[in-house]
Amino acid sequence: MTVHPQTRFVLPDSLNASEPPEARGLSRDQVRLLVAEGSTITHTRFDRIGEHLRPGDLLLVNTSGTLPAAVDGSWITGAGVAPVVVHFSTALDDGTWVVELRDARSPMLGGTAGDQVEMPEGVLTLLAPYQSESNRLWRATPPVPDVLGYLARHGRPISYSYVGRRWPLASYQTVFAREPGSAEMPSAARPFSFELVSHLAAQGVLIAPILLHCGVSSLESYEPPLPERYDVPAHTARLVNWVRANGGRVIAVGTTAVRAIESAVTSDGTVTRSNGWTDLVLGPDHPSRVVDGLITGMHAPEASHLLLLESVAGPDAVQRAYTAALNEHYLWHEFGDACLLLR
Repeated sequence: MTVHPQTRFVLPDSLNASEPPEARGLSRDQVRLLVAEGSTITHTRFDRIGEHLRPGDLLLVNTSGTLPAAVDGSWITGAGVAPVVVHFSTALDDGTWVVELRDARSPMLGGTAGDQVEMPEGVLTLLAPYQSESNRLWRATPPVPDVLGYLARHGRPISYSYVGRRWPLASYQTVFAREPGSAEMPSAARPFSFELVSHLAAQGVLIAPILLHCGVSSLESYEPPLPERYDVPAHTARLVNWVRANGGRVIAVGTTAVRAIESAVTSDGTVTRSNGWTDLVLGPDHPSRVVDGLITGMHAPEASHLLLLESVAGPDAVQRAYTAALNEHYLWHEFGDACLLLR
């Protein structure tokens, strides 16, 4: 049974961020920041986030790097050849990939097993739908075995119709990116600058790495997130347990960091070294257990990510935050403004 988030709103097209803040004359860390703590809403700027953090708080940051995961091809069908954009979403353990075929605005859903897409250096072959109930995502054999190298040669960052032009891969990387693997940017961390990170460290705010490779985010309404590869290092697990035992707050930078750390919680509530694939879906029947706050971008209406936000801060707080963001004309999506939700 699909569980819907309680948060409801209508997003006008004018609030879709169509370009990076740098193109609007701002530095990364000068986007707007909405802070929601209890019933209090504060409007500020991201480079002042330290005013809302305490010495001993721990930020969990996703170190996954964004791939240039979109490649043009020609889809060979019974009706002829059609131009298509292949989004490389997720590398599977057997060397195949989860892919999405798209035109300029939407998924192309007419695929069948055995279809081929002519691409630079070779052919991509559709093997089977990745989800039994949908043919939006496919398991496929890639054109070459070394897909990361292939994407570096031929790919570009995934973008959607609200972004008016193509931007370089650097625009889709965070300062924490270390290991390439995300089809789309873990964008909650984008507003962090190296200067801001150094200021927070000097303030006594702790920062620890976590890894979760994001797949494509163009999910249907309320579609839950798919399994994703993650890694919670032993030193991060120890630090989370220490911070919690000593009265600090664990604040995840992004829904990806929440999903990863909550996947490493044992039955007694402690965090342990953990990696592999997570299919965890947070919501009313599975609230967050160790995360006390969340730094996040603004999510689209009907996005299942809203359930995760509600699992951390509560549905009332999330609704208040989104209503305030709309009233104050915050910008949405990966190049938009940010929100700090505190339990």
